[in-house]
Amino acid sequence: MKPDLDNPDYARLAWGRYRRIFGIVAATAFVSAIVAVVGLYVAVGEFQIHASIAMAIGIGLSVLLGGALMGLVFLSSGTGHDERARDATRDRQEP
Repeated sequence: MKPDLDNPDYARLAWGRYRRIFGIVAATAFVSAIVAVVGLYVAVGEFQIHASIAMAIGIGLSVLLGGALMGLVFLSSGTGHDERARDATRDRQEP
């Protein structure tokens, strides 16, 4: 199967792979947020619940954003979009 998102079968395969990667990233974000809150509790002791909620949300969303962007890089590279963009800019640069 040729890597091309214009092909519906390949697009379904590629986006399924992206969703699987994002599921792993979501689980990692959840675990890392819990570990950070527990680690801070062990290091500092008791602190306000608002601080732990804010920290968990901040860490979780940061990991999710990084994972989503990295997954899109893998999707773009694995589906041939990078090569097509490179070819398009190469054609414009040559006189």
